Amino acid sequence: MRSPVKSKKISTANKSAKSETMTDDALFGFDLFNALPDMYFLLDANGEILKLNKKADEIVKANLDSNPTNFLDLVDLCNRENVNNIFFQCISFGKTREIETQFLLAKKEIEVRISFSLHKFTIDGKKIEYIFAVVKDVTWEKAKEIELQRFFNIVESSLNPILITDINGKMIYVNPAFVKVSGFKKEELIGKNPRIFGSGKLNRKFWDKMWQTISSGKVWFGEVEDRKKNGEPFYTQLLISPIFDKDEKVTGYFGIHRDLSEKRTLEKQLIHTQKMESIGTLAAGVAHEVGNPLASISALVQVAQRSTVDPFIKEKLDLVKSQVTRISKIIRDLVDFSRPSNFELQRVNINECVKEAVEITKVGTKAKTIAFDVKLSDDIPNLPLVVDQLEQVFVNILLNAVDAINEVKDEKKEKRISIESAFSQDEVIITFNDTGSGISEENLTKIFEPFFTTKSQGKGTGLGLWVSYGIIRSFQGKLEVQSNKGMGTTFTIKLPVEK
Repeated sequence: MRSPVKSKKISTANKSAKSETMTDDALFGFDLFNALPDMYFLLDANGEILKLNKKADEIVKANLDSNPTNFLDLVDLCNRENVNNIFFQCISFGKTREIETQFLLAKKEIEVRISFSLHKFTIDGKKIEYIFAVVKDVTWEKAKEIELQRFFNIVESSLNPILITDINGKMIYVNPAFVKVSGFKKEELIGKNPRIFGSGKLNRKFWDKMWQTISSGKVWFGEVEDRKKNGEPFYTQLLISPIFDKDEKVTGYFGIHRDLSEKRTLEKQLIHTQKMESIGTLAAGVAHEVGNPLASISALVQVAQRSTVDPFIKEKLDLVKSQVTRISKIIRDLVDFSRPSNFELQRVNINECVKEAVEITKVGTKAKTIAFDVKLSDDIPNLPLVVDQLEQVFVNILLNAVDAINEVKDEKKEKRISIESAFSQDEVIITFNDTGSGISEENLTKIFEPFFTTKSQGKGTGLGLWVSYGIIRSFQGKLEVQSNKGMGTTFTIKLPVEK
């Protein structure tokens, strides 16, 4: 089989004589291979076919018009040189060599795995070398391998988290999307049971029913709440399908998740929106019910002021009047803040919006001990904005600053919120700096996510900064944050100025 290979011209008589000699020689016993499913060939040092078993003979006769004399005649022309090299490596080194290639026959092409092994015999005192070639048809295996590779590529690139478990529920495969969403490393997942993600919100009866379904060979589908490695909830629709072997026995389970986080977020937003509408309705009702008594009190105070000359009584009546005015303003601000935005752009005096937001924040009991340092530039131009949305952003930031300052346990630490406005080149810059508890580095990238909050349960919705971020983005502006744990926080709003 030297390259280029030329089949020897062997006379029919000689070939028959050689074959008969080989057949009669008990050394070979080649008929033993006739019952085996693979193809077996006995070759000489030049690749000439001396013997072949029944399976090989059937395939050759069924697909070729004439029997080849040289083994290479069966190999696809493009691959003959590689097969030739492997053949002579076997002869040169006396070691078994394998190669995968194609048999190009007249009627079809089949994928094969060829194993060459060298055998030396002494016959009638003469040393003879023979090459034993075992040829296995791997066409079906190759087709399955390609199919499996396609499946693997699809699963690996899927955006949906996917896992495969054995029959006992231990994970044997997770795709990159699963690793990303769970927060675990791949090596932390393999061999573990998916219960490590369990939130504990679903009872044992729920999971028992799931196992009964899939262990009986049926597909299970449902909604679950899992937990990421950092403890955050992860809501998904989960489909689990049994994996069967050729005997229709369950050998494992295939699970695919569909992220429901956005759906749950929208549901919470809807609930919150409805709650805000209720608060707005309540505020309007309170303003109506409280407004009339306050008006009466204010009128009576004015009558009393005109009816007395006592300095002490006048001082107390002035105090009552100022408190009535304060209550009226709080109610009016609450109604204005709760009222849906009209989304109408108008030229807005940003400094006035800042002052209004500060006044709204200052009336809260939590802000009583906090100093507000306001420095506003007179160079700020009026910008086309939605005034109540802008005030909402300012109030959200200020209220968060108040809460952050109140979290500080050190009574000696200064409690101050500094607000500044400035005009720089082609943008207006508003900064809010507080001396509060600050934000940890791990939370700093999450504060603009919906429903993310570091406040305890019931003390924050986690929507304030997310809504604020969206509002500023709708104005083509930027909302940025800088913070260090224990060192306070600075929010910066940048709004573009059209020239």
